[in-house]
Formats: sequence, C-alpha cells, structure tokens
Amino acid sequence: LLQADRIAMINPENGNTTPLFVAQGNQLFMNDVFLKRLFAVSITSSGNPPTFFLTPEGRLTARNADISGHISANSGTLNNVVIAENCTINGTLKAENIIGDLVKCAGVAFPVDGSYLANGTRTLTVYDDHSFDRQIIIPPIIYVGSKQESRTSNDIWTECFLHVDQNGRRIYSGRSVTEPGIFSGIIDMPAGHGHITLSFTVSSRRQNGSFGSSRISNLQAIVVKKNSAGISIR
Repeated sequence: LLQADRIAMINPENGNTTPLFVAQGNQLFMNDVFLKRLFAVSITSSGNPPTFFLTPEGRLTARNADISGHISANSGTLNNVVIAENCTINGTLKAENIIGDLVKCAGVAFPVDGSYLANGTRTLTVYDDHSFDRQIIIPPIIYVGSKQESRTSNDIWTECFLHVDQNGRRIYSGRSVTEPGIFSGIIDMPAGHGHITLSFTVSSRRQNGSFGSSRISNLQAIVVKKNSAGISIR
C-alpha cells in the first residue's frame, strides 16, 4: 500500500524526464498504452465536448465516422446522405417527394412526307429489365384523312390508315377519312416475360385524284409500375 497524492514514473536510462505515467487523485495519465484486451464500463474521448463516447448500454456516439464493411441496423435516422451505388429495399418505401424515373415517358412524331401525307413506322420497345410488373400506357393517337369537293364528283378523298402490332401480332387496324380514328391502350407487362415491342405504322392513300392531306398526332408512351394499392375500381 502506497499512500501519495501523486505518483509518477520515469525511465532514467533514456534521459527522458517525461513520466511514463502519472497517477493523481482518481485518475491515471499515460501518453501511449498498448493493451491486448480492454474491459471498460465506458469510453470517452478527450475534448470539451467529447467527440466520441461509448456507453455501457452499447450506445456509440461519434462526431465524424468513416466506416467500411458491413453495417447492420434496426432503427435510426439519416439526414443529408448520398447512396453512391445500388440500394435494395425489401420492405415499404415511403417518400414525401421523389425525383427520379419511377414513371418513364417518351414521345415522338410520326413521319410526314413532302406531299403532306402521314406515312411511316415508329417502333416502341420496353425492355424487361425490372423485377416488378409494369403497365405500358399509350395515350390517344388521333389520325384523320380528308375529303374534297369536285365540280364533277364528290368521290375525292384521302384515306389514313393506322396499324399497331405487338411483338409481331396485330392488335389494331383502323381507317379514317373525315371522321378521326383513335387508338389508345393499356398493356400489361409482367416481369420476366420478355421485352414488348410495339410497331405503329401509318399510311395514307389519295383516291380519284385527291389533293388532300392526312394528319396524325404524336406517339407517346408512359411506363409505370403496376400496383393497385390504395385504388378501388368497381
């Protein structure tokens, strides 16, 4: 038993007067410590306030931390973080605001030749690269021909045709002169069943010397995830 207010040890061999350790009051001060195992009730870094501490309950608090490897957590809050690469969410994602491509849209005009006739094909391909079911929505495509009056005959007109094929199978065929034709559709795309290719072919034909034109609106496509949660249709 050694009774003293302050105990210090130095190494006289190296001429260094800095103590190896100092014990004063209820504290022990050491510059460098090498331990094989440390059993401590709590760990607190120096500084005011401390930048790091570990409580007996296992709560770790650090002002700045760079962690590599596997992290497992059951709860918590993240603010102003960036997910640099891939992220998999197996449960439910709730977001107040989303900026991204959960809904994809694309559009293009149909070709019109120098005679003001709609003629040409547009091809839409939706790739089977998602793990969930989707739907392809085609907003209304409106096409129309024309009709002219003649001093000798009223049978002068321009026909406009629209044909739609899905993976080589015809799903729509329409003709219009003065009454506009309309095509729209919703196509289910189950995950894992392959790509879907839609071909839209418009053609025009003048009859009996017609000089009229034909018109067709733009092709638009909207691809969305198929999910009826929160929706009831009766």
